[in-house]
Amino acid sequence: MVQGGRARRAWAARGLWAGAELAVTFGLLVLLLVAHQLWWTNREARAEAGHTVHSLEEEWGSSRVPAPSGTAPDEQVAAGDDPAAGAPHPSGGKAASGAKITPHGDQAYAVIRIPRIGVTAPIAQGISKAGVLDKGYVGHYVQSAQPGQVGNFALAGHRNTHGEPFRYINELRAGDQVVVETRDTVFTYVVDSVLPQTSSRDSGTIAAVPRSDVKPSYGYSVPGRYITLTTCTPEFTSTYRLVVWGKLQASRPR
Repeated sequence: MVQGGRARRAWAARGLWAGAELAVTFGLLVLLLVAHQLWWTNREARAEAGHTVHSLEEEWGSSRVPAPSGTAPDEQVAAGDDPAAGAPHPSGGKAASGAKITPHGDQAYAVIRIPRIGVTAPIAQGISKAGVLDKGYVGHYVQSAQPGQVGNFALAGHRNTHGEPFRYINELRAGDQVVVETRDTVFTYVVDSVLPQTSSRDSGTIAAVPRSDVKPSYGYSVPGRYITLTTCTPEFTSTYRLVVWGKLQASRPR
């Protein structure tokens, strides 16, 4: 009986030791997964996004067409003076032949800069995760207007992981600038209002005249040249959406 009791205790000890090893292994795997999501995906996405911004700037610099005689390169155009009229097509400008350049699916074609929160990121066509958002890019809702056009230039970006370009857009305040650069034109929008939380299905926030379907007191009632930034909220969830709206203040040639 004594030997049987010792054997049972030995087996119990081995079982506890094996369980402890499994728990430690599982904990390490969880920590590795968290590190991958919170650190490695950000590192990879930021590196790719930075490379893409640099590539776009180099491409634009090498293909820049001289401004017509008598046009100042830094001339400011007030939004009320119809900055898009007669200007290069905002989806990427006009080629030397005059043909319009239209971005294709997942193509990076513009750069967004938000000085207050230190954001510089490429803007790509579409909001697919694999092709756009998970690369650290900001995605353009394809059904919305392009930069500078009448309507709503609506964008989405990750708030956490994969470069998280929109992590701190909740800190934006009225008067902050959001600058969008295309091949030929620099558009300056000014933040007007913030909707802290709404449903992920609130399609009114990215409508041509943006107004929340869930909280109608937030939004606009007349056509204009708007920009919309959308991301998930609260942090590390995708339950709701945080929305920042702005209006076009000025545009100028690059």
